[in-house]
Amino acid sequence: MLSVALTGNIGAGKTTVAELFRRWGATVIDADVLVREVQAPGQPVLEEIADRFGPDLIRPDGSLDRAKLRARVLENPRDLEALNRIVHPPVHRRRQQLLAEAESRGDRIVVSDIPLLFEAADPAEFDVVVLVDAAEPRRRSRLLASRNLPAAEIDQLMAAQLPSALKRARSDYVLENDGDLRALERSAATVWQALVARA
Repeated sequence: MLSVALTGNIGAGKTTVAELFRRWGATVIDADVLVREVQAPGQPVLEEIADRFGPDLIRPDGSLDRAKLRARVLENPRDLEALNRIVHPPVHRRRQQLLAEAESRGDRIVVSDIPLLFEAADPAEFDVVVLVDAAEPRRRSRLLASRNLPAAEIDQLMAAQLPSALKRARSDYVLENDGDLRALERSAATVWQALVARA
């Protein structure tokens, strides 16, 4: 089994590439989905978040107010670090469990879609690292067009991630996404064929 980490700064197009890889036959493990799982009502992580950041972050239906939490941790780097210490270990354990299940099924290529691979995980755990990248102005304009967030919050989200220049040197493949969807699909197909060959 080839274990691939797929990453990219916000707005780069990583989710699009993950869906292409899924369509072409990869098993995809989405870290954002795992985060929502561990933050679901009744989970210990949600209780820890409420203990650390206050019960006002829990909606009347028992779910997490993710927008309110995001706004709070983006204002304070220490709060962001505290949140990461609560959330990342159970997400990592769940990802390891899903990887083991994929291996036991005989899945050939498993892609772990991890936005914060270099910030909060260990790239060395994976056989291959694929980075999706785009120029910062392009990423920002995509986010403004696609997300219902204030420009200031988008700037904070972008600033919370390591610069992609630092990630490029530590990645096995870099997909440039400054063009249109067709160009990205062509580049992704080339990388996919390389992954198939390695698997």
